[in-house]
Amino acid sequence: MNLNDGKNDPSLVDLCEAKIGVRLRVRGLKGESSVCERLREMGFCERAEIHKVSQNGALICVVCGSRVALSQRLGKEIMVEPLWPKAPGSSQ
Repeated sequence: MNLNDGKNDPSLVDLCEAKIGVRLRVRGLKGESSVCERLREMGFCERAEIHKVSQNGALICVVCGSRVALSQRLGKEIMVEPLWPKAPGSSQ
């Protein structure tokens, strides 16, 4: 998926740049198709919600209810956007 590295949408960042503790939505994957396919198999599909837990060398995220560790290199292949907390009483 070509996201132009997020240049057209300032809310898009790669997973390495996202803040720790923030709920995120995967917007796209970039890089080699075999790498993208493996990331999807791990649960990093477009539109998946993830939570970045830690970044001490490896990135640790909760995806599909499981903690997953990724290298910094793989984190740069995953483009995400923050999910803002729902407003009280909102239907979304």
